[in-house]
Amino acid sequence: MTALEAGEPGAQGPRGGRRAWLGGAGPGAGGGFGRLWSAAVVSRFGDALRGAALPLLAVSLTDSALLVSLVTACGFLPWLLFGLLGGALADRVDQRRAMWAVDAARGVLMAGFAVMVWLGQATIAWLIVLAFALTTLQTLFDNAATALLPSVVPRESLSRANARLMTGQEIAGRFVGAPLVPVLLGLGVAMPYAADAATYGVAAVLVASLRADPPEREPRAAGGTIRRDIADGLRTLWRDRTLRALCVSTTLCNVGIGGLIATLVLMVTGWLGAGEAGYAAVITVYGIGSVLGGLAAPRVVERLGQARALAVCGTAQVGALAALGSVRSLPVAVAALGVFGFAGMIWNVTEVTMVQERSPAETLGRVSAAFRTMSMGGAPLGALLGGGAAAAWGGGAPALLCAVTILLGVLAMVPGLRGVAGGSPGKRPAT
Repeated sequence: MTALEAGEPGAQGPRGGRRAWLGGAGPGAGGGFGRLWSAAVVSRFGDALRGAALPLLAVSLTDSALLVSLVTACGFLPWLLFGLLGGALADRVDQRRAMWAVDAARGVLMAGFAVMVWLGQATIAWLIVLAFALTTLQTLFDNAATALLPSVVPRESLSRANARLMTGQEIAGRFVGAPLVPVLLGLGVAMPYAADAATYGVAAVLVASLRADPPEREPRAAGGTIRRDIADGLRTLWRDRTLRALCVSTTLCNVGIGGLIATLVLMVTGWLGAGEAGYAAVITVYGIGSVLGGLAAPRVVERLGQARALAVCGTAQVGALAALGSVRSLPVAVAALGVFGFAGMIWNVTEVTMVQERSPAETLGRVSAAFRTMSMGGAPLGALLGGGAAAAWGGGAPALLCAVTILLGVLAMVPGLRGVAGGSPGKRPAT
């Protein structure tokens, strides 16, 4: 399930010698996981700086709403074009090296762009190219990171590790990075981009400093091609009944969430009449709910199990969205988005952990890529449906549409999670 942003597996037997990098035996260890966590948080901080500054730069360069929207669209398009390819490459290469090399490349791109902004040479065309290039590189980075984590922490610590990663990124991005943008812009229009370039460099150094053998994989079949690798990942995802159901469910959810993302600012400032201050309040409480959800996720999953945790969180989101779309009250909207963020973070942690636990180690990058690409495909469609719903039935309609799609997603998920009682990590993938 995606977050409200303009935004994740070995067979249940031996993983071929899983080991902790640099002795980091768990999320609390200061070894490999500590460095990966730091790299992820630093990188997310930089992304937040760029994400908050880029729209301001875009509207200063053009009056065309279409061109401004293309900048955002190019931040999604590479996932649909190259997401599966990124997963296939992640399973072929040393994932650690791929991650630091990608961050180094992104740092160079951002540094060059910062210089262009400083010299006054930036254009809307360059913004579109930059958004496309950064997300294209991200398709390899994110799939490599998902595939690498089970080699960094023990299997029983995956839920805690994912929770701490997502919580740290949420805090760094929403509560540290974004509020700092006005300060950096006061120092110079190029400063947010220069700072983003620096964070990529720091993240690359942290990941490169991991010293260990890459995870062992089963020998690749002779004559294997990228196309065959991609097909293997899709087949592995589809043959696992639980992951298949979870992917279909998340896709349905993302249709509604795409519509909510596209229209939330209009709903709060227009339909609720709460203005920019109200929108800031809603987004802030959503972020607080997400952080609290990340902190609570391991205990919730341990107490309820993976299957029930997903069902409960999805149901809670349906209730929150129903209130959001039917009651024209800012306090209700603030509370609803807080619940939505809390439940959504637990869903995200559980979803990623299940993909990591249930996918064969040698295909984890490809399964992760297939899951992401298929589930993210619902968001652009949802954005169009959300805008149409708001125009036809009023500002609360996108939230109600989202409630319906998430309810359908929960119902679609239930049959595939039967037998995953409590989400026991010891279960082998069902086919």
